[in-house]
Amino acid sequence: MASGPGTPATVALVRAGIPFTAHTYAHDPATTNYGLEAATALGLDPDRVFKTLLAEADGRLVVGIVPVTGMLDLKSLAVAVGAKRAQMAEPALAERKTGYVVGGISPLGQKVALPTVLDETASLWDTIFVSGGRRGFDIELAPADLLRLTGGQLADIAR
Repeated sequence: MASGPGTPATVALVRAGIPFTAHTYAHDPATTNYGLEAATALGLDPDRVFKTLLAEADGRLVVGIVPVTGMLDLKSLAVAVGAKRAQMAEPALAERKTGYVVGGISPLGQKVALPTVLDETASLWDTIFVSGGRRGFDIELAPADLLRLTGGQLADIAR
């Protein structure tokens, strides 16, 4: 179990006794596609690197985690959480509720526990990569461990 930079995400993993591997890379401040930057920098199949997105579903915040190669299907996310509709959350709201900055939002160690849905393609991999809580830092862990720590569910939410 690697601790990596101390972030709320790594603290939550260590506290829960969940094995993970920390991966750091040099973040280019000019980059806005953070997930593809991570996949390239770490030499990974981009389908194995997941981005954490926040949406509002019937007025409540939810977390959608999808491969960096795809987009969050808001209709599917709404269905997965039992809502009628969903829309992307404002970046400032996402940062305030999670305690992380856009491009470094981790699904782990957020300030408030939110309903979390992980795209079902994560189950194709033994381990996946998600943000570790800052730009230039990813965490590798088993999808089942991510779901266990977030109380999340698997669903087809990517397109």
